[in-house]
Amino acid sequence: MRTVVLLIISNVFMTVAWYGHLKYKSAPLLTVILVSWLIAFAEYCFQVPANRMGHYQFSAAQLKTIQEIITLVVFSVFSVLYLKEDFRWNYLVGFGLIVAAAFFIFKKW
Repeated sequence: MRTVVLLIISNVFMTVAWYGHLKYKSAPLLTVILVSWLIAFAEYCFQVPANRMGHYQFSAAQLKTIQEIITLVVFSVFSVLYLKEDFRWNYLVGFGLIVAAAFFIFKKW
């Protein structure tokens, strides 16, 4: 559970670093890059330990799958609440297919 919590925190930071500046289109590009880089550094402070600890329990493919699903959930919430964008039905279908892919990655065959 620690791994998942750390990955959620890291994804919040990364989503803000990658997309938070979209509301500030008049800000100078160099400023946006530097601020985003600093936020991304905080993200790495959570992501690296999450993967390090998580690799004792999960394979690398499983860790990546967990991270991608968390990323989609965090990004969806961020885009609706912060960027005020619509969440469309086809996004839900696409995300559902990714979750289906996770089933195959985690299933012991």
